[in-house]
Amino acid sequence: QVPLVESGGGLVQAGDSLRLSCAASGRTFSNYAMGWFRQAPGKEREFVAAISRSGTNVFYADSVKGRFTISRDNAKNTMYLRMNSLKPDDTAVYYCARNPFNLRPETTTSYDYWGQGTQVTVSS
Repeated sequence: QVPLVESGGGLVQAGDSLRLSCAASGRTFSNYAMGWFRQAPGKEREFVAAISRSGTNVFYADSVKGRFTISRDNAKNTMYLRMNSLKPDDTAVYYCARNPFNLRPETTTSYDYWGQGTQVTVSS
């Protein structure tokens, strides 16, 4: 099992910034593409961003493009999501997940392990 643990969520005001972290255990973190998803109450889990194994390639949902930045530090077994210019619509539980076979990054079925999630609440 490869536990993934998210942290960094919180309550902020519109326009503020947050940085989420996703810490992975094990020695094989650098072997896998990773992604961030979010789920708001009453809504389906949606894709936010994804990153390739080396960090060279990144992908974003249109709703966060230009505001969010995904990155990873393979030496620290950690992935990050820097979120700027936060909006109330960004309020959700944010999950990190592992994409073991480097499949389509925007679909949940490409991911096998998920973290427990971290709550982000943006007030207007």
